[in-house]
Amino acid sequence: MVDVVVCGVAGRMGQRLAILSMESDDLNIAGGTEHAGHAVIGKDIGEAIGKGALGLTVTDDLAAIVQAGQIVLNFTVPEATLEAAVVCAAKGVPMVVGTTGWKGAELDRFKSTVASIPCVFASNFSTAMNVLFKLVEEAARILGDDYDVEIVEAHHHDKVDAPSGSALSLGERAAAGLGRDLSEVAVHGRQGVVGARTQQEIGMHALRVGDVAGIHTVMFGAAGEFIELRHTATSRDAFALGALRAVRFAATAPTGLYDMGDVLGIK
Repeated sequence: MVDVVVCGVAGRMGQRLAILSMESDDLNIAGGTEHAGHAVIGKDIGEAIGKGALGLTVTDDLAAIVQAGQIVLNFTVPEATLEAAVVCAAKGVPMVVGTTGWKGAELDRFKSTVASIPCVFASNFSTAMNVLFKLVEEAARILGDDYDVEIVEAHHHDKVDAPSGSALSLGERAAAGLGRDLSEVAVHGRQGVVGARTQQEIGMHALRVGDVAGIHTVMFGAAGEFIELRHTATSRDAFALGALRAVRFAATAPTGLYDMGDVLGIK
């Protein structure tokens, strides 16, 4: 049995991670945290996730509850994830991290901090989405420079970062297949008289609407035809179940930084 501690346990994703851990045969919820001042601090985790009393209290102090033999799940925000990474690195506790919205310096600090522990870090933990990452890179390699590439993502209206981490990963995979650097060729939305599309650019577009869990579409188009590769998440369970798959991987993995390609064996 693998014990997991969920950071942001009262959030949308945190609740699903906790509930699905409880419902699994080989995982056990051992603790949960929330940010200081949150309404559920001091309450039973079961109450926070709508599952009845579990005898575990939500805290804002990860260091006070996490211990060797556990795995920390963190799908929160960069600042909080960095703080959790410092704690986990100090205690030798593996992590599974799905936080997005990183800035360059923050991401470098995070990767440096978790270098001493097993850590699965991914922009998207859906099994099918990670298959899409691989397909997009291969399609870009086969189709080549004759095909324009446009990426459109849609998420719920509460999502704070744009484009999504998954959309950026798709862009990076397309760019890799084409031998380009996404940071040099990405065009984020278009407005006004922008001129004809260049051959090298990769378009990135973000939609925020309702309670959409996540839709990502990659279009490759040339004269007379286009092809769409799309992933649609109908609930957060697609991501949560993949994250729990990553937990099982991290439980026995050597020290190192991994992604879902490692977990799924599709690198």
